[in-house]
Amino acid sequence: MADKITLLIADDHTMVRTGLKSMLSDSRIEIVGEAGNGREAVEMVKRLKPDVVLMDIRMPDVDGIQALEMIKAEKLKTRVIMVTTYRSTAYLLRSLSAGAAGFVLKDISREELLAAVYSIAQGTSLVDSQFLQDVLRNLESAEKTDDAPEDLVEPLTAREMDILRLMVEGLTNQAIGDVLGISAGTVKGYAQTVMHKLGTNDRTQAAVKAIRLGLVK
Repeated sequence: MADKITLLIADDHTMVRTGLKSMLSDSRIEIVGEAGNGREAVEMVKRLKPDVVLMDIRMPDVDGIQALEMIKAEKLKTRVIMVTTYRSTAYLLRSLSAGAAGFVLKDISREELLAAVYSIAQGTSLVDSQFLQDVLRNLESAEKTDDAPEDLVEPLTAREMDILRLMVEGLTNQAIGDVLGISAGTVKGYAQTVMHKLGTNDRTQAAVKAIRLGLVK
């Protein structure tokens, strides 16, 4: 990543794009373009190759999730944060399955949005924590899928299960380390192993699959 984070905003409402530009006014961020629909966003990503895209989900012609899938198919390094007004479990799960690096709601504060962009640009994943907890609670009470624990690459150890339970609660590596009396670096190593065994690419997907498999509540 360059000294400045290059960012593209994709939303079909001019007022929203203007608001996001204002919120993202920061010396570490360079807004390189604006797109009014998903198809335009894909073309601009291919041409400009921004570090991060803020992608609205509900847009005409090509929606945000379809645009995300098209961007991922190009195998570009651009990371996409889905932005929506709707607290939809389906939107979250579809976005994560398509390869979104983040998922935030439009009522996010300026400080939270800036933190999300910095975090995503540095290679981490992020989902609005309260919304994620709501989704996980809904999944817990819903009928489980046909997946079974035997689908894991290999069983989780007792320590890995401890890590997984705290990941599901949304704790950071440092917070998990404080609870378990180990370093954040050690937690990161365990978390990567847990995600590998669950066959997922990030912590949110791991938490969702753990709930679906009935591994944790």
